[in-house]
Amino acid sequence: MDQKYESLKLENQLCFPLYACSREVIKQYKPFLDELELTYTQYIAMMVLWEHNSVTVKELGQYLFLDSGTLTPLLKKMEAKGLISRKRDQEDERSLIVSLTPEGEALRERALEVPKKMAQCVRLNPEEAMELYKLLYKLLG
Repeated sequence: MDQKYESLKLENQLCFPLYACSREVIKQYKPFLDELELTYTQYIAMMVLWEHNSVTVKELGQYLFLDSGTLTPLLKKMEAKGLISRKRDQEDERSLIVSLTPEGEALRERALEVPKKMAQCVRLNPEEAMELYKLLYKLLG
């Protein structure tokens, strides 16, 4: 291949291994999340809610790096499952507050095993995992 096109080789792209790894890791989550009847995106939304109990859609989007166009159908499905409730903010009608229901809170106990199971799927030692974590958040920043 002509040297001029070297930068267009897939093997020279940082984005590709990030993309491929992300897909593979999410695929590893699937059997564990199927037991909880959650998709990966629903799972990470629940993680935010388990930590904060109640957030605005805007805040949830900021935590998850997702826009409201992606969140709205996701939250509607989660509400239909009885895991969350969505209500307009009394002080700011434009703002929609997402809160855990008792069913959503109860699911937290069942989800406790997911990180443990996932740790067995990732072939990194704790130091490597922490270094990767730091580098990925550096990129996100």
